[in-house]
Amino acid sequence: MTQLQKAIVVQELGKPVALISNQPIPTPGPQQVQLKVTVAGLNPHDQKGRDFGLFTQGRLPTAVLGNDAVGTVTQLGPDVHGISVGDRIVTQGLLDLNGGNSDQLAFQEYAIADVSALAKIPDSVSDDEAATLPTNIIAPVVGLFHDLQIPAPWIEDDAQSKKTFDYAGSTVLIIGGGTNNGRFAVQLAKLAGIGKIVAVGGDEAELKGFGATHVLDRHGGHDAVLERIRTIVGDDLVYALDTVNAPADQHLGVNALSDSRKGLLARLLPTGAIDASKVTGAKKAGYEVLNVYGSSQANSELCTPFWERLPGYLSAGDIKPLGYVVKQGLDAGAVNEVLDAYRDGGRVVKTHFHI
Repeated sequence: MTQLQKAIVVQELGKPVALISNQPIPTPGPQQVQLKVTVAGLNPHDQKGRDFGLFTQGRLPTAVLGNDAVGTVTQLGPDVHGISVGDRIVTQGLLDLNGGNSDQLAFQEYAIADVSALAKIPDSVSDDEAATLPTNIIAPVVGLFHDLQIPAPWIEDDAQSKKTFDYAGSTVLIIGGGTNNGRFAVQLAKLAGIGKIVAVGGDEAELKGFGATHVLDRHGGHDAVLERIRTIVGDDLVYALDTVNAPADQHLGVNALSDSRKGLLARLLPTGAIDASKVTGAKKAGYEVLNVYGSSQANSELCTPFWERLPGYLSAGDIKPLGYVVKQGLDAGAVNEVLDAYRDGGRVVKTHFHI
């Protein structure tokens, strides 16, 4: 007989999420574990899932939300090694553009985690601290080390690329330094040993503590911000990551790229084309705009070894968790309040629900 549990679900697009009590408890398959969820985290894409069907369309009317989950392992599937019942883990649930199922999503009492997309949590890190990581760090992991093609420092079989890549002589521009993605992007660039890390927006002291070499004011309009960037990078910028802007403003990253060398802009909001008429400069070698798909499972060769090393990075302080606020229980009303704030452009601190 199927065991049932409580869950927060999208039943109808554009309508408030609801609490149900008849969601099946999933069982783990090969190289998966079951966890009793202790912390479920929301992100901006969850609002799009509620209102527009992003990652949820195929799972209605029981589409569970939340790709950031922390919990205690309660059951092991076949072929699981190095993980035991009782371990505390943090995981990124599957971001499935086709909908998939809700087994790996966070806003339920029990969920499933892929061994390839989880990490055991060090004793020095709390459940809430760990829950700030999954989606917010994997997006810049993919953006920097897959889309921008910077060799990832944790890929052992990429020794030749790491040997020839000039980390110390490279510059990375991170637009949206104050976002959660941007703050993790700065830390990842520092972890890789990038010599010049330029962040637009965000708290200067915090970002420099994370490893930024320059933190620039994001106010004053495109021309003023571009001038600030160009003063620092000159005509040498090849790598830019935009964590915050919609396509209407993504020409800032393109315009900051070198006019004489081919540049790459990775963007986290690939919701339309950049207006080519707003692109300035010669761009003699061209440029490429790359859409970041921040899914651990879709980028397993890059992300699985990152998850394996994450406990060490956390213990050593190479990766530092971010801020959060806590709400208690599977509270549909409180979830809708957070999603409404994302929808309405409010300032939202990463919100965790203690299941």
